[in-house]
Amino acid sequence: MHEMGIAQQLVVIALDAIPDDIKNPRVEKLNLRIGKLAAVVEHSLSFCLEMITRDTPLESAELVIEQVPVCLRCETCKHQWQTDIPAFGCPACKTGQVTMISGREIEISSIELADN
Repeated sequence: MHEMGIAQQLVVIALDAIPDDIKNPRVEKLNLRIGKLAAVVEHSLSFCLEMITRDTPLESAELVIEQVPVCLRCETCKHQWQTDIPAFGCPACKTGQVTMISGREIEISSIELADN
């Protein structure tokens, strides 16, 4: 399950983002943006995070996931669109020269700390 590796990296990034001058920090929310093509099973990621955040400032943090749609841009006519199907030809000019703008990302959009 690659969600464990993703969870481990997210924890490292989140912990590194907490300022050193905060005493006994506690993360209330971990807000993520995950692309539809990132192949992440949300339930598995949540389970992995729960397991590896015990006894850390992230323990019991609420995981909020924003699903990012697959957005494409045609390099020929510059048309942009969202898709849910694996047909990556431009619907406007019918060429196949497309660039993926979003849909594969896995990122922390924000971390919300508890008031102590």
